[in-house]
Amino acid sequence: MSDGERRIRVAIVDDQPLVRSGFRMILGTMPDVEIVGEAGTGAQAVALAATARPDVMTMDVQMPDMDGLEATRRILGSSEAPAIIMVTTFDRDDYLFAALEAGASGFLLKNASPEQLAGAVRAVASGEALLSPEVTRRVISRFARGDAPTEAAVAPSASEPAPTATGSITIPETGETLTDREAEVLRLMADGRSNAEIGATLYIGEATVKTHVSRILQKIAVRDRIHAVVYAHRVGLVE
Repeated sequence: MSDGERRIRVAIVDDQPLVRSGFRMILGTMPDVEIVGEAGTGAQAVALAATARPDVMTMDVQMPDMDGLEATRRILGSSEAPAIIMVTTFDRDDYLFAALEAGASGFLLKNASPEQLAGAVRAVASGEALLSPEVTRRVISRFARGDAPTEAAVAPSASEPAPTATGSITIPETGETLTDREAEVLRLMADGRSNAEIGATLYIGEATVKTHVSRILQKIAVRDRIHAVVYAHRVGLVE
């Protein structure tokens, strides 16, 4: 990391001091990360987000006085909100989908490796989302059962995008058009590919992929990569 490069500001939220200490030890060794605060309850997390202005928050689910899901909803309802990674000991679909609906950018189990935690923080800080192929499969499986996350989490809703004469796609809700290349990138995102994997598949640079992803999010009016993937599956851009 160069001297002039800004570090990722991270806040750690968990009701167990030992967990916070472990996360602080792991993330504190990363040269591109600065720990800007800790909280032990949901209410403290909301206050910390407002005062410390982190770029990323790791958020426990079960906490006293306000759970992590409600804290996430409140934090993401404000302007300049951080990216939030939900962290839990429970590998449960109800937590996964509640976290997605709350607007979280990622979902991590507490038995994840230090490398996975570090990678998750860097991914969401760069505007990506922690959407592993395993999580993608669970999201798609839930769609197949007709039990998808609520519409508010993946707006815009219902209408099927319309292909144009050139093969590009018009989004009815926004009136924007995805180019052929943007549609390709979205389909690969929905397949669980990282930016590096998308670049390798399409023979373009990773920086170019990031530009395409940013434009896709803007055009379909969703918050982040997770919700773009959900949108792609809901409207049938991918099987």
